[in-house]
Amino acid sequence: MAGVVVGAAIIADGKLLAAQRAEPAALAGGWEFPGGKVDPGETDEEALVRECCEELGVTVKLNVRIGGDWPLVLGSVLRIWTAEVVEGVPQALEHTELRWLDLAELYEVDWLPGDLPVVEAVREHLLEQRASIEKRRNRTS
Repeated sequence: MAGVVVGAAIIADGKLLAAQRAEPAALAGGWEFPGGKVDPGETDEEALVRECCEELGVTVKLNVRIGGDWPLVLGSVLRIWTAEVVEGVPQALEHTELRWLDLAELYEVDWLPGDLPVVEAVREHLLEQRASIEKRRNRTS
């Protein structure tokens, strides 16, 4: 296998954080889930926490893994976890721009081809999360 790339579907208040690539030139301008390559000796989870700190200046708590191994070019795979920020405010330290997207806006950005299939799985997760919140609200009212 060529390698493992990890990504964070960072969710806050029902919105998903998308990051616009600054480089390399072939990917610049495309939108992705923040994250990066797993270094030798790291677990996927350790790599993802490190990458979010380096790219966004935040500490994240990883929650649920979304799907399995999402195929990328040259035999690499993408592994995605939902995450929440537990310390800091996301900043575009290595990206051109960050954007919080609600359900209706998920496809308003030009997702990179490797990330695009994951968006629908994350959308389903957000819908389930919203339904669960509504169900709890209805029980308490």
